[in-house]
Amino acid sequence: MDSETLSAAAGLLLSLAASYLPGFAEWYAALEGARKRLVMLGLLAAIAGGAYGLACAGYADELGLRLTCDAPGALALLRAFLAALAVNQATYLLADRRRGA
Repeated sequence: MDSETLSAAAGLLLSLAASYLPGFAEWYAALEGARKRLVMLGLLAAIAGGAYGLACAGYADELGLRLTCDAPGALALLRAFLAALAVNQATYLLADRRRGA
C-alpha cells in the first residue's frame, strides 16, 4: 500500500467517524468550524507522523507500506497528507448527516 492510499483511507475513515461514530460524532459536532478543521488536521498529521515513524523504525515493509525514511519519503508523505486533507473535508461535507439534504 502506498502512502497516498493509506492517507486517503485515513482521511475518509476519520471523516465518516466524525459523522457517524457515537460519542465522537456528538463531540465533534459541538465544535465550531475552525476547531473542527484543526482537530482533523491534527489527527491526520498524527497518522502521517506514525506512518513515517514506522518507516524509520523499519516496520514499513512488514506492514506493506511503501514509504522510506528519507527526504523523498518525507515529500511523498507530504503529498499524501495534503491529499488526505482534501478527501477528509470533501467526505465530511458529503456524509455529515446533520447538514440535512
